[in-house]
Amino acid sequence: MLVITAAPPPPGRRVRTPALFKRLLLVGACLSALPGAAQESAAPPVKTAKDVQGWMEKNRNWQRWGPQDQLGAVNLISPAKRKQAAQLIREGVSVSVAHPLETQKSADVTHPLAHQMIATGESADSSYSMDSLTIAYHGFAHTHLDALCHVFNEGKTFNGYDQKLVTASGCGTLAVSAYKDGIVTRGVLIDLPALRGVAWLEPDTAIQASDLEAWEKKTKVRVSSGDAVIVRTGRWARRAAKGPWDVSAQSAGLDVSTADWFKKRGVALVATDVGLDVLPPRVEGVTFPVHRMLINSLGIAVIDDADPEALSKAAAARKRHDFFFSVAPLNVEGGTGSPVNPIAIF
Repeated sequence: MLVITAAPPPPGRRVRTPALFKRLLLVGACLSALPGAAQESAAPPVKTAKDVQGWMEKNRNWQRWGPQDQLGAVNLISPAKRKQAAQLIREGVSVSVAHPLETQKSADVTHPLAHQMIATGESADSSYSMDSLTIAYHGFAHTHLDALCHVFNEGKTFNGYDQKLVTASGCGTLAVSAYKDGIVTRGVLIDLPALRGVAWLEPDTAIQASDLEAWEKKTKVRVSSGDAVIVRTGRWARRAAKGPWDVSAQSAGLDVSTADWFKKRGVALVATDVGLDVLPPRVEGVTFPVHRMLINSLGIAVIDDADPEALSKAAAARKRHDFFFSVAPLNVEGGTGSPVNPIAIF
């Protein structure tokens, strides 16, 4: 913010403000309004279901990219942004950000992958091996991308489409196939356990917008328009050490305060190693408020159950927390999402 001070006029003398001085005051006001020129103003707290609905109506990106838009905030990833992201590839080292598909039921896996072999090498006349995969990927086990048709609110999906367009035949609009060309951009890892000096966040830890800003300050990496943000809570590290637990009932995750932050930053995609929202929910009557705010209102692409453990180690070893990031979902017409294997490249 530009601050201009002047000595007070002598007693009894009326002083006219010079035209130049007025112009300087105007310039100062304009500079203070620029993003990043001053501290970001705090949004009103979101505590109730009514607050969530009010925030969504005030901040929604509906019609921002036209009445027929299918991509939402992914529109923020311009060709120039992709070229900029490609310049982050310096070593050619790639790291998967997907968790292995779970094949056994456990406290946090209610729908394991069904993997059936159709043809094997056990028969002497076999020329090929073949298998069949069946997966119900939504939930808290499998790394997946949510399509924009995934979340309804008051009868509407993102961009104001009627939720009745989602039928037994699939999503009539906003299906995951809208992302068939891939989501390719700059990725930024926000490693909350590393910020706090712990191995993982304990379940039900709420991640605030102030935590995201503290990580930016620590790493000197600022999230910008069109970025993909990968938030690590350490869920998989804790699971490896202590065993699975019911993540649907208790999980570290994003507080509603982060939605305003993601909007201001112009984030295109948010990935977490949990189900995005902190659980138990902090907003009475709304189980997944951040899902609603990001997907339905802002049109941000969301990846649940990512696994950034290897990415955390790779980033720490290089002292680099931004990188080239790509996601290629299955081209499923009418699909509400897709299993994905996101790739970070240093």
